[in-house]
Amino acid sequence: MRELTSIDQVTDACGDDDLIMWAAQGMKPGIRAWAHRDAVAVASPHASRRHRLAVAGRPEHAVPLVRHALAEVGRRFRPFGDAELIDAVAHAIPELDKPHHFSWMTLRELTPPAPGRGPGDRSDGVEPPAWLRPEDDPQVDLLLKEASPESYAVPGIPGVRRWAGIRSTTGELLAVAADAWSAPTVGLLAGVATAVPARGRGLGERICRFVVEELLATYGRASLMVDDWNAAAIRVYERIGFARRPVAAARFPQPGGHDLFDD
Repeated sequence: MRELTSIDQVTDACGDDDLIMWAAQGMKPGIRAWAHRDAVAVASPHASRRHRLAVAGRPEHAVPLVRHALAEVGRRFRPFGDAELIDAVAHAIPELDKPHHFSWMTLRELTPPAPGRGPGDRSDGVEPPAWLRPEDDPQVDLLLKEASPESYAVPGIPGVRRWAGIRSTTGELLAVAADAWSAPTVGLLAGVATAVPARGRGLGERICRFVVEELLATYGRASLMVDDWNAAAIRVYERIGFARRPVAAARFPQPGGHDLFDD
């Protein structure tokens, strides 16, 4: 096993894989990484509110690497990567719970919007998307509690850098999305939500396009995580240009069976 100590080493080891590069977070303090033959693992604390052990490579090389990494960083870290790989890791390490499957999506270039769905397009009673101010956080928090109570991104927690929103012409906040837990070369879209009375008007796509344009300009590519059951959101993301990648995460059993956000 070889410990990686620089972002250049991680990039070489993973072939600039967007999921691994996101987890590496530029190898800022607190991040650790290792390689074993064609496998690479990155221990990333508090990455989208989880202690994640992002993994890539063939199972025969990744499994011993995961064992080594977990021995180094502890069982609070959750193996995370391509679905087939994490299924193999969980089979080889039976103490892990059954993996949770979802999707990782990435794009490097936006697809052109349909008429009326671009960030700069106006619709009746709605202002163009804009970045919000810190004093708008209570409104964002209220919208999320009503429209997306399980959102990982919420105002005021570490890693959530900025919020964008769409308002009605009377000032009501109708849709939001965040730049959250972004890495130097992979921006992360999170906290996407539309107020329930405002749904069906294309506002979700408009706010996503606005934030993704900024992520691409700042980081070069944009990624997100989405539950596989959320077909409506996936359709919006694919229309924007995101490509879907089946992933999974496994964890060790938690005391009392609770699945709380990591401290």
